[in-house]
Amino acid sequence: MSAAACETIVVVGLGMVGIAFIEKLLDLDGDHRYRIVTCGEETHLAYNRVALTEYFQHRNVEKLYLNSPEWYQEQDPERFSFFTGEAVVSLDTEAHAVSTDTGRTIVYDHCVLATGSDASLPAYADLSVPGVFVYRNISDVNKLLEWADKEEMGNCSAVVIGGGLLGLEAAKAVYDLPTVKDVTIIHRQAYPLSRQLDAQGGEIVLRRIESMGVTFLGSTTVQSIQTDDKGVVVGIELVDGTTLRCGIVVFAIGITPRDDLARKAGLACSTRGGIVVDDHLQTSLKDVYAIGECASWKDNTYGLIAPGIEMADILAFNFTQARTQVGSFKLRQMNNPDLSTKLKLMGVDVASFGDYFAERRFRSIKPEGGFTANESTLAQDPAASIVKEAHKPHDASFPKKRHGAAAAAAEGPVEAVTYRDPFGGVYKKYIFSADGKYLLGGMMVGDTSEYAKLVAMVKKKKALDVPPSQFIIGSRAGHDDSGADLDDDAQICSCHNVSKGRIVQCIKDGAQSIADIKKKTKAGSGCGGCVPLLTSIVKTELKKAGVAVNNHLCPHFALSRADLFNVVKIKKLKTMPDIMEAVGTNPSAIGCEICKPAVGSILSSLWNEHVMDPVHHSNQDTNDRFLGNIQRNGTFSVVPRVPAGEITPEKLIVLGQVAKKYGLYTKITGGQRIDLFGAEKADLPSIWKELVDAGFESGHAYGKALRTVKSCVGSSWCRYGVGDSVGMAVRLEERYKGIRSPHKFKGGVSGCVRECAEAQGKDFGLIATDKGWNIFVCGNGGANPRHATLLAADVPPSRVVRILDRFVMYYIRTADKLMRTARWLESMEGGIEKLRKVILDDQLGICGDLERRMDELVGSYYDEWKAVVDDQERQRKFRQFVNTVRDERVPQAEKIVERGQSRPADWAKDASPLVFGATDVGSPKDLWTWRKVATVHDLTPTDGGTTSAAVRYGDSQIAIFHVPNKGYFATQQMCPHRRAFVLDHGIIGDDPTTGSLYVSCPMHKRNYNLVSGKCLNDDSYGIMTFDVRTEGDDLLLLLPNQNELDAVIGTSKWMVRQATQQILSEAPHAAVEIVGPTESTSAVSEGKVCDGASCSGPHFDW
Repeated sequence: MSAAACETIVVVGLGMVGIAFIEKLLDLDGDHRYRIVTCGEETHLAYNRVALTEYFQHRNVEKLYLNSPEWYQEQDPERFSFFTGEAVVSLDTEAHAVSTDTGRTIVYDHCVLATGSDASLPAYADLSVPGVFVYRNISDVNKLLEWADKEEMGNCSAVVIGGGLLGLEAAKAVYDLPTVKDVTIIHRQAYPLSRQLDAQGGEIVLRRIESMGVTFLGSTTVQSIQTDDKGVVVGIELVDGTTLRCGIVVFAIGITPRDDLARKAGLACSTRGGIVVDDHLQTSLKDVYAIGECASWKDNTYGLIAPGIEMADILAFNFTQARTQVGSFKLRQMNNPDLSTKLKLMGVDVASFGDYFAERRFRSIKPEGGFTANESTLAQDPAASIVKEAHKPHDASFPKKRHGAAAAAAEGPVEAVTYRDPFGGVYKKYIFSADGKYLLGGMMVGDTSEYAKLVAMVKKKKALDVPPSQFIIGSRAGHDDSGADLDDDAQICSCHNVSKGRIVQCIKDGAQSIADIKKKTKAGSGCGGCVPLLTSIVKTELKKAGVAVNNHLCPHFALSRADLFNVVKIKKLKTMPDIMEAVGTNPSAIGCEICKPAVGSILSSLWNEHVMDPVHHSNQDTNDRFLGNIQRNGTFSVVPRVPAGEITPEKLIVLGQVAKKYGLYTKITGGQRIDLFGAEKADLPSIWKELVDAGFESGHAYGKALRTVKSCVGSSWCRYGVGDSVGMAVRLEERYKGIRSPHKFKGGVSGCVRECAEAQGKDFGLIATDKGWNIFVCGNGGANPRHATLLAADVPPSRVVRILDRFVMYYIRTADKLMRTARWLESMEGGIEKLRKVILDDQLGICGDLERRMDELVGSYYDEWKAVVDDQERQRKFRQFVNTVRDERVPQAEKIVERGQSRPADWAKDASPLVFGATDVGSPKDLWTWRKVATVHDLTPTDGGTTSAAVRYGDSQIAIFHVPNKGYFATQQMCPHRRAFVLDHGIIGDDPTTGSLYVSCPMHKRNYNLVSGKCLNDDSYGIMTFDVRTEGDDLLLLLPNQNELDAVIGTSKWMVRQATQQILSEAPHAAVEIVGPTESTSAVSEGKVCDGASCSGPHFDW
């Protein structure tokens, strides 16, 4: 159809509902019958307003965009045009035209009003008062952030008025602001979320709020706002006369539909607010429709996103499907919307679904101090009870009663099965018809894992095939997270009304990732509450479809880690290039930040050559590369081995002397050893020499290897001790020290059943009994803790080591990359019984081989620190800059003193977007000049792997990389994500298909293209790159003048500093500021620059 023949639909408002309607209509309008024109008064494209709280963290509105800017550009302008920052100010229904505040007039055939809502305000509220805000859109948030960022707002108090969904979102956002010291929520009801939860559920949420340090004042309201003589807010007064001091007041008490445009145009509007629409969403005038929060259907408006998306669905369908080339279709009508919600608020999962307040209409009168006659307790679970309710008049503000097949059951008496666990923070209340055959609704706090399943049951209105008690008891016994038990019509994403069937169909149509599903359906792009279930369904369906669910190591290797381990072992491959050539998807590729450390670990587990050998060095993550844990200021921690935590006074004195000499922060670790933090890279070999001379060895705290074997004092000292836990722990730690594995692993040995060494929380643990040792395996703490499982009981001490040899080696051979033993056992077919058969019964006939291989590994041990101390060539890799004198150091972050020790200044809570480029420099690139910064020898290039080094140019730091057969590359040294000067430590990777190169930041794995500087996995960041060339043995960079480059990437400009002395004194854990350029770079040493040759110093001769 030609553009002239198209009917024009003007959409007033470019919010979540407006863009949903536009997308759906463009998708359904296969005949191209319509041309859409939309105007949005905000300057931004349509964004996810539900995720406003996330904006506080990244402050990048583009991360909230529902569609990328490219999506808008890709649309046919004959079908869709849009104007941002332009508000429709008048609607002429006779002329079928709208006018905007820029003077633009647009003639329409149909007009769709999606104007949304404004924040409701009480009569006393005045947004012109400095410090008073609402929480509704990006503009509101920016005003709040600008106010909170003022210097005088440090340590201010904030009050959020409203304890509903929006109020808790606002409270969490304000709570996270660095300048806010405390937050108070004021709510007219006695408990929060009173429109979603009953009193018991609200109490669980209230406990969570208060545990965070947030004050909740319920059953009260605000009477007035107090201001100082300058008119700035200083507090609020409650109705009882109580006053609260505060510098920020945020109103989040509800919404008011924006119907002013419609009222001026003469459209019928509800006395309660909202544009009156019929069942087809048409207003009182023909060709004008209203959807979303501005629409009043049956005298009700809806502030949730899901009803608005449903309206957009209905209207887009009616425009496009009522009349088609294959005939007509009955118009869809608006029905009672699903008000189910599932969100994470103040750190707690909350959900309500169906007619979740049905009992308020069916509440029986209980005798004082007792229960109704038909209230009972589930015999199977004393925490679950069934409560029968009697009739109460319907409240229109609550969910509507059900209609259809189960209407009769819904109209009768109801019973509620409840479960309350105040210790675990879990509350569930499921409401059933009196005969127990129908689920009507419910609410959940703390555990919302079965939300999607229960919502589907309510919508289907089918009789249940299990007793109501099973919904509580069964859910506690375990459930299937894969979504396999959900029917295709089960709603997965309530924000965008996406069913499981639609997700499955997308996969059948070629979708191969979560990103593909989001792009095609919008599922997961609203509140985000469905993402875990969505992820499980996508993985399950991809696997069923035989698509790309695999355990390949990465795009460079179409093998699992276990398969690759066996190939390397059988073919006796010794280097990454050999392995890539033999089994890589591209024989000439160099690898990536995923496969390089995994291959490095495999090679160490098999051949145990030094990780700093040139052919292996480039495979290592930064920790292994420099044999120490990198810290957030670019320094390293040093953890010498202290087997079983047993240490002599002489060694303790040495540790203290070393820490004092090098200014190190000291802390006792959870693994019973001492961690020395803050060691500069250039000092590491000197520190190690002093420790090695005192009898210490590397503790391998930096490696995916054995960390510690923790012990109690056992029979050596304890009056309850049964076994020599210290002796056994020392023996095991000495045996397995330095052995690389798929992930770190830890041990524990307890001398009796009192279990003081926490052995059942370790990858392997022993507990002494009067008959021997009980061996536990595959436990771990961390983010997903798991209690260890008993592998063997009463094992004679002489057999313990061999059993553990088999266990550790079998884990090394068969686990996936970065898989802890706990997950390894969970994924093992047959579980612990299979492991027992392999390790104890030798079912596979490999126990002898496992033991021999462990003996070989143990016999090949050497101290990695000493190997560096004894090798000057390896020491050269520890220089901060290769073109400066040995003693010159450039601080990477400001140091502060806390509790008597020095530590780096705090990072900001959230990292701001930051993209660097050559155009940021004052002079154009054609005026830059070639300057010698180093020599080829400084980078120690090798054909076996990549190498890198950092150089100093004025106050700027530059990283230079050598890639075999590709040449030299250079970038700024600072990763803009956390302002860490560490890129020369990063792994160099490539795309196996295109060969494009990138460096992976060792801090948080932001990957930057070595040519363009673009961040490949986070477009909020980018780095400056430089041209490199060689002249003989010299390395030259194309650079601007020092002052020009320093103004852009200078160290003193970007180093992290503690915000102010005032904040330091008032709030020890205050936020940081990223300072601008300074006239002086006194923090940077003024040592001379070398020409690339070796420079002497008082420690090691580099």
